[in-house]
Amino acid sequence: MNTRNRILVPVALLLALVTVAGCKKKPVPPPAPPPPPVVVPAPTAQITATPTLITAGDQVVLTWRTTDASSASIDGIGDVPTSGTKTVTPSVSTNYHLTARGEGGSAEASARVTVNPPPAVVQPPTMTEEEEFRANMQDIFYDYDTATIRADAQAILAKDSSYLVSHPNVKFVIGGYCDERGSNEYNIGLGQNRADAAKNAFVTAGVAASRIRVVSYGKEKPFCTESTEACWQQNRRAGFTLDR
Repeated sequence: MNTRNRILVPVALLLALVTVAGCKKKPVPPPAPPPPPVVVPAPTAQITATPTLITAGDQVVLTWRTTDASSASIDGIGDVPTSGTKTVTPSVSTNYHLTARGEGGSAEASARVTVNPPPAVVQPPTMTEEEEFRANMQDIFYDYDTATIRADAQAILAKDSSYLVSHPNVKFVIGGYCDERGSNEYNIGLGQNRADAAKNAFVTAGVAASRIRVVSYGKEKPFCTESTEACWQQNRRAGFTLDR
C-alpha cells in the first residue's frame, strides 16, 4: 500500500464513525417542575368590648375586625358582617365569641363582659298611719284675736288638702288654740272659730265634711308657756290630729 492509500484509510474510518454517531437520537430534556400550590391565607379575628365591667342595664359596644374571611358570627347574636360594631345590653356576665370563616380555614376570638347586679333598692321603713299623717299635715297659725286665715296658712292648707284628698279614709280632728290673753270663755269661742275656718277651707278643697271633727281648746292646752309674742304665736293655731 502506497503512502497515499495509507492516509485515505484512516480518514474514511473517521468519516464513518462521525456518520454513525450522527444517527443517534438527541436526549429528551426532563419535564418542568409543577407550579407551587396557591397558598390561601388563613382568616384572622379580633373582638373588643367597651366597657368590660358594667352594672345590669348598662350598654356595651362590641367592635370586631377580621381579615381573609368570607363570613363571621358571634355566639348569642348570630351572623354579623366580617367587620363592624354593635351595641348590646347584657343582663348577666357574657363571653362574646367571634368566629371568622374563609377559604383558608377559620379563626376565633372572644371578649368577656362582667355584669354586676343592680344595687339593692333600700325600702324606706314603713310608717304608721299616725306617722304618715304627721309627716303630711302641717298646722296653720293665726294673727292675734282673729280667725281669718292668712296667706301663708292658705298655702299650707292647700298641701294638707292634697294629702287628705288622696287618702279618703283618713278621719281627723281640727283643734282650735289660743294664746293666754283673754278669758277662758272668750278663747273657747275664738278657738272654735279658728277650727271652723280651717274645716271650711278643707271642705272647699274637696275633703268630705264627715271626715272632720272640730274642737276648741281655747287657751287650756298651750304649746309654749312663755309670755312672749313668739310663744303666743305658737299657741294661736289650728292643729290637726288623727281621729281615733
